[in-house]
Amino acid sequence: MTPSKPGDPEKGKAAEAEQIEAEAQEAKEAASVEAAEEQAEGPAPKRRRSRAKEAAAEETAAEAEELEAEEPEAEEAEEAAEPEAAEPEPSRPAEAPRPRAERVRPAGYRPVVRAHAKYVRTSARKARLVCDHIRGKSVVEARAILAHTPRAVARDWSKLLESAVANAEHNHELVGDELRIYAVSADEGPTLKRFRPRALGRATRIRKRTSHLTIALTPKE
Repeated sequence: MTPSKPGDPEKGKAAEAEQIEAEAQEAKEAASVEAAEEQAEGPAPKRRRSRAKEAAAEETAAEAEELEAEEPEAEEAEEAAEPEAAEPEPSRPAEAPRPRAERVRPAGYRPVVRAHAKYVRTSARKARLVCDHIRGKSVVEARAILAHTPRAVARDWSKLLESAVANAEHNHELVGDELRIYAVSADEGPTLKRFRPRALGRATRIRKRTSHLTIALTPKE
């Protein structure tokens, strides 16, 4: 074998490899030493923790016993502080309902009672021809006039007059025969449009008119 020359690169690489192996071995030894120390110190903290838990449990048990001993004393103090229950008051008899206050009306006041009939199947002109005869008349006279009027709308006016008399007797406690017709009117209502066929294909419009009737009654003077 030929001796290695100084400054040979192969020799330098071998030395570096030996140094790296030595460092790795030292690191392994240090790690094994640390692991052994940890295993030796491991059980000690656990024992300390278990002892601390036991001490805390003993303290909580002592506090619970003190609270149990204090509870009966507190209950006795509360019972002594509570006042005696008051006797129930005798029930009072229910008061009778107060009578309804009567309306105060000024002197000379005369109520006006109205009645309406809407969408009556007659024209307003035909209805006015009848209502003009009963305006200002008493109820008895108006009944007689309507009973002898030869028009179909007279029957509608008679029904409306009886409705107004019933309103006065029921709502205002008035006597029907002592009333007179204060106002009476007939207003136009909606008109129904119809058509009738005529000669040569034509058609004629038919107007079916309606009206709204109103009667107002008041006591006689």
